[in-house]
Amino acid sequence: MSAISLPLPSAARRTAFGKVVLNEARLTWRRPVALVAGLALPVLLLVIFGELPAFHQPSQALGGLTAIDLYVPILAVFSLAMLALVGLPIPLASQRQLGVLRRLSTTPVPPSWLLAAQGLVQLFVAATGVLVIIVAGVYAFGAEAPKSPAGLAVSVALSIAGLFPIGLMIASVAQTANGASVIGRLVFFPLMFFAGLWLPREAMPGLLQGISDYTPLGAAVEAIQDSMQTGFPPVAPLLVLVAYALAFGFLAQRFFRWE
Repeated sequence: MSAISLPLPSAARRTAFGKVVLNEARLTWRRPVALVAGLALPVLLLVIFGELPAFHQPSQALGGLTAIDLYVPILAVFSLAMLALVGLPIPLASQRQLGVLRRLSTTPVPPSWLLAAQGLVQLFVAATGVLVIIVAGVYAFGAEAPKSPAGLAVSVALSIAGLFPIGLMIASVAQTANGASVIGRLVFFPLMFFAGLWLPREAMPGLLQGISDYTPLGAAVEAIQDSMQTGFPPVAPLLVLVAYALAFGFLAQRFFRWE
């Protein structure tokens, strides 16, 4: 029979939640898989691409843009996707597997705090990754500076809102941390294809580009790319991201298991 937990006073709740966030940050630092995959790897790819002379030559096939102009948004979305689809679900599935979430239900600390804390940690890493990639791409490798900083901020925020609930859904259905890792990677690679990692969206045949427009990563790349190259992004990719946020947010809330 579980113990009866009493609600914490407001000040104590803030302090307790801060400790939960700090603990999740420490665990993320001690298990840096998400940091390496979601931050170090896209930055490394940016450095490699940025040193290739061919990536700085405008191409008619790419609409007169350089490859580096296209790959800065793609790598920013790469970072967000890796953190959302792998970095977020693995620790949550692991903590469920180890009974941490169940044990929290016997304390004054709600299990949802751990979910929120992990989300905040990954959100901080995601924002840092996007900022590093865009700043390095513009100032170190000559990519175009954002034409609409406000549009870029909205695009990144909606990209995170559309992707993180998918990660929570993966954490919901995965039985173990290894299962979450496998599912996350199985989802990640096809979506990154439609984001243009292997074949830029501008070079895709019409059918593939049409499919890409309705995938979360394709819409994220389109919104961020338009923010950087033309101005405030069109409504269509933003609505796609909002739709993913609402749909998977509902599903994750409906099916997330604490035990």
